[in-house]
Amino acid sequence: MFLQRSSLRTAGVLAAPPLLRPLHPPSLGLVQMTGSAVALPEHAYFCFEVIDAALKHTSPPPPPFDGQQSFPLFVTWNIRPRNGGAPRLRGCIGNFGALRLADGLAEYAKTSAFQDSRFDPITAKELPRLECGVSLLTDFELCSDYLDWELGVHGIYVEFVNPALNLENGDSATTNGTTTTSDHNDNASTPGSKTKYRSLTELPKLRVRASRAENPRGLATTLHATFLPEVAPEQGWSKTDAVDAAMRKAGFRGTVTDAMRRKARVSRYQSHKVKRSYDEWQAWRAGQGLAHS
Repeated sequence: MFLQRSSLRTAGVLAAPPLLRPLHPPSLGLVQMTGSAVALPEHAYFCFEVIDAALKHTSPPPPPFDGQQSFPLFVTWNIRPRNGGAPRLRGCIGNFGALRLADGLAEYAKTSAFQDSRFDPITAKELPRLECGVSLLTDFELCSDYLDWELGVHGIYVEFVNPALNLENGDSATTNGTTTTSDHNDNASTPGSKTKYRSLTELPKLRVRASRAENPRGLATTLHATFLPEVAPEQGWSKTDAVDAAMRKAGFRGTVTDAMRRKARVSRYQSHKVKRSYDEWQAWRAGQGLAHS
């Protein structure tokens, strides 16, 4: 099963949302999340090693960290313009299932560099202008309503019943006890203590039952999309803006109503991120006694 891959093309540095890969990729086994969530510079350096080796058709070195730790993760590539200025997004793909870091970073370093459908594959001549970001995702929680998260702290994962089904009042939807209330005030909900899950795959599922009469075309019964924690602040969005943008990213093309927001099931998570440039990678290689790549 693939997560929603539609993209919201937005202006601004690093603002374009990431693409998502399968929750259960065939080449990578899902494991329990282990270890403390600390994104290390070596994680980004290893991603550089991986794509450098791929461009040279060689094998990358072993990871310079404990590759057995496991987390949901995203790998982001940004590129500096030749004439200077702020970096722009060059590729970003991740997975919400917990993956062993050695396997997950190797897989998604290449996938985000060469298979992000929004961009051409990264080339060797672009390598010196790249910077790599690695995000380890933790603390997945169900929100009590669509405002129950904090800007700049939480990423959001928004799920909602496909409006094209016209299910009356959402009676066929089961949200596993999650409530949805709002008074239109973006500060109405204050994040509190909740049950934490190790990955998105462990969260209670939003389940929708639709009869053939309600869904004669066999459409997806739910739509879903995510934004990493940094996206909303970079865009200058309020929490409501971010939820609306997620619904549009998921494929909804109509007007988002407050009723839709209240019926949506929103989950929140946190990201531990590290970012390193090509020059920093080369300095690290020199410190390790390795040749300039």
